[in-house]
Amino acid sequence: MASSISDSELILNPDGSIYHLNLLPKDVASTIITVGDPNRVSQVTKHFDSIEVEKGRREFQAHTGYYKQKKITVISTGIGTDNIDIVFNELDALVNIDFHTRKVKNEKKQLDFIRIGTSGTIQSNIPVDSFLMSERAVGFDGLLHFYDAGQVRNQKLERELNQFVGWRAHDVIPYAVDADAKLRERFSSNRIRLGITATNSGFYGPQGRSLRLKPKLLDFNDQLAAFRYENELITNLEMETAGIYGLAKLHGHRAISLNAILANRATGEFSKNAFLTVENLIKYTLEKLVS
Repeated sequence: MASSISDSELILNPDGSIYHLNLLPKDVASTIITVGDPNRVSQVTKHFDSIEVEKGRREFQAHTGYYKQKKITVISTGIGTDNIDIVFNELDALVNIDFHTRKVKNEKKQLDFIRIGTSGTIQSNIPVDSFLMSERAVGFDGLLHFYDAGQVRNQKLERELNQFVGWRAHDVIPYAVDADAKLRERFSSNRIRLGITATNSGFYGPQGRSLRLKPKLLDFNDQLAAFRYENELITNLEMETAGIYGLAKLHGHRAISLNAILANRATGEFSKNAFLTVENLIKYTLEKLVS
């Protein structure tokens, strides 16, 4: 018989909501859009026909409502896979753990996660203000190394990438996870590119940027840009996708990451229409969800 989960592991607020997200099980839809910036939640839900739930705490802001009769939750994660670990474990708990008995439910609910995020490309031929869907993700953040995740990882991609870059001496050992195939098919079109996304543990040194501190791996972006896996390229850098793909698959959920390309690291360009590009990706995502 399943044992109950202790108070120190499943932490609930006095009103019965989950600790960090401040949400109750009834607050969450089965389709969830994640965004990094808390302000981007309302940028998505301004397109909704109605909003039933508006809650939040810290960087975690959530709205649940309807877009063309489809119920959707939009939640901000903040930046980085440390926050993804919180958001995805707590969202799964909301639908798959009984908060009264503190036991895992026998019948599990599957969630669909769609990330709408911003990203920078490392390939000179990918234009700023384009859309890119992460067909696979490689994580340089280390999150999935803390889980028994071998069954969801693309270990062939991991082996080939690790052999190519040779960064084990620097304790840099990425993991890799593929996108959900059905969601990939659903969001595909001639408006969106496919690529392998690198998820980094920071914005500056971990992405090869230098202000006053020099990165240890001076050829980080060039090495990644030169790598090939089954004729696919590593196309862009961001800070959440690999963790999203890994935790979604481990929990039995589905996930896809859609990126607004705002920077081209190879050419040094940055978008002059960043807000409009993100707005257009939001509209694209919402229409694909109801089409």
